[in-house]
Amino acid sequence: MPARLFLSSGNLVADRRFDFARDLQLKGDLVAAADLLLQATELAPAFASAWFTLGEIRQRLGDPDAAVEAFRKAREADPDDRHGAGLHLMMLGADRLSAMPQAYVRALFDQYAPKFEAALVDDLGYRGPALLFKAVLKVRNAVRKPAFFARALDLGCGTGLAAAAFAKEVDHFVGIDLSPRMIEKARSTGLYEQLEVADMLEGLRLKPNASADLVIAADAMVYLADLIPVLHEVRRVLVPGGLLAFTVETHRGDEVILGEGLRYAHGTPYVRRSIEAAGLKLSLLEDSSARNEDNAPVPGLVAVAAKP
Repeated sequence: MPARLFLSSGNLVADRRFDFARDLQLKGDLVAAADLLLQATELAPAFASAWFTLGEIRQRLGDPDAAVEAFRKAREADPDDRHGAGLHLMMLGADRLSAMPQAYVRALFDQYAPKFEAALVDDLGYRGPALLFKAVLKVRNAVRKPAFFARALDLGCGTGLAAAAFAKEVDHFVGIDLSPRMIEKARSTGLYEQLEVADMLEGLRLKPNASADLVIAADAMVYLADLIPVLHEVRRVLVPGGLLAFTVETHRGDEVILGEGLRYAHGTPYVRRSIEAAGLKLSLLEDSSARNEDNAPVPGLVAVAAKP
């Protein structure tokens, strides 16, 4: 996992009390840790890291109202919400489901980049790219077309794992990712002709109409509450007959929820409706887990859709 984000308060004494509180938290003395964090926030009222950690502790102590108060103060102290306090507020039912803060996603993956592949592949058994490749081959074989693609977009490309899976079947790869450090890792692979730092929607909007034969998104849609805007842009960017292949995490319900891992899970009916609403034609939708959590497969879906 990435190192924990720390935003200094600018007050040396407050920062030291935060450090002591974190030590106590890790040792399991949550009450004493909470007391030190309150002292730190008295010294530095806009200490986002202290408020966020206090929210986590109060949540673990079974005091959701106090946790909500602390998470709100964390977000007020850091309007970009690099800690993701807003996600915890959604989990606690204090805020409605909404888009994930871009600054949180960028900070998360900038920290994650150095150990990303080892953690994802070795620790979590990540298999998203292989699942997408298999699904795309299945769809192409069904219509008796070759799997080769001249131009492909890799949304949320990370370090390049998905491009590696498709490398022999794609002539020109463009990767888009919100994290500059992930882009640095992807560049070192030599798999991409072009790499861009942007979120998926922003990156797609800069692409010309009918400029891609294939769009892939491996383990990237889990950071989107609403799939439809991205799917609309994908349809515009694809050539007629072009394919979109993506993975999502799922659940037994119909809509979208925020899971315990702070990743969105999309119900199967929602995925079907979103693909249809974007004007794409669903070619394949299968239950398939792209990764593990606590040594158990996370429920997931693999989808392939075509532009008519």
